[in-house]
Amino acid sequence: MVVAPKIRGFICTTAHPEGCAKHVAEQIAVVKSRGSIANGPKKVLVLGSSTGYGLASRIAAAFGSSAATVGVFFERASEGDRTATAGWYNSAAFEREAAAAGLYARSFNGDAFSDDMKSQVIAAIKQDLGQVDCVIYSLASPRRTHPKSGEVLKSVLKPIGESYTNKNLNTGNGVVNEITIDPAIEDEIAQTVAVMGGEDWEMWMEALASANALAPGVQTLAYSYIGPVLTWPIYKNGTIGQAKLDLERAQKALDQKLASLGGKAWISVNKALVTQASSAIPVVPLYISLLYKIMKAGGSHEECIEQMDRLFRDRLSSGNPQPDDAGRIRLDDWEMAENVQDLISQRWAAVNTENFAELADFAGYQANFLKLFGFALDGVDYSADVNVAISVPSIP
Repeated sequence: MVVAPKIRGFICTTAHPEGCAKHVAEQIAVVKSRGSIANGPKKVLVLGSSTGYGLASRIAAAFGSSAATVGVFFERASEGDRTATAGWYNSAAFEREAAAAGLYARSFNGDAFSDDMKSQVIAAIKQDLGQVDCVIYSLASPRRTHPKSGEVLKSVLKPIGESYTNKNLNTGNGVVNEITIDPAIEDEIAQTVAVMGGEDWEMWMEALASANALAPGVQTLAYSYIGPVLTWPIYKNGTIGQAKLDLERAQKALDQKLASLGGKAWISVNKALVTQASSAIPVVPLYISLLYKIMKAGGSHEECIEQMDRLFRDRLSSGNPQPDDAGRIRLDDWEMAENVQDLISQRWAAVNTENFAELADFAGYQANFLKLFGFALDGVDYSADVNVAISVPSIP
């Protein structure tokens, strides 16, 4: 069938299998072009491994330091004339590329929050790898079924305390308008923390430790974002920010628990990029469009794969992680540079629909959004019939 993008709000309901494979291959090429990563991890578990930073982490580990990788995700295979999700196609392409390179790769599709998935994954690690020396926690989900209580918890993207009004980008038509978001109630805050905070990360690490599946010197990372002051009401000081604070609480607790293994828990604060998660956050797409224009002009722009390669190559494996005063690894350092943020502030104050094309890189934003789903990639014939029934080799 011929597959075209069908966009609904901040999501694309179709994905192109050959485009996704090309996108994965391009990311692998970035890592390989930089050479091998000395002292990189060799047995890596990536929770949330099918898109964005999680996928890039798996690629950087595998093709940078020849790591065996186990990936966990919740994606959908194709059915009839309905395409699979992009994450499914990404994972299939990754496994094919890993096999061609002689690298171990095994994937699990299902609810990563569940006890059953933890048990399946840990059994596979024990059987195939013995232990893992790196655990990446990159889950981004709007809901979580708590494995103990069975309660279905839902996250929201809202300010706390009072309504928030600011400029916003309609990504469908490029119109810059205003958006007002009502504040969250206490239960919404608590549920967002339960979904996006650190409890599940702790549960995974406890289950791995109990099974003796963590190698001496193991490192574990969860990803976060802080951003500039202008986004703080909806992000850092909003419901998602409360969840990120809980993630930092979990990092400190895990750090203490891993000390007996000579291990370390980290929070990596990454750059704002077009991902399926960031596309859903009000205000942020306008900020990203302005940011892309400035950082590309300054030669400091990175995509997910460059960020994760820098994380593994220059921070984790170099012996020089360069933590900030709060102990976090800051990969957003180039984004938060004073000259970049000064320009952001100036352009944010001035931007409107009429001058948006001049001040922002909307074409770059749109192209990156489409690439998430396998579209807008050079060298792919989008008019050709493609087989959408692609399997992930390690998934029955």
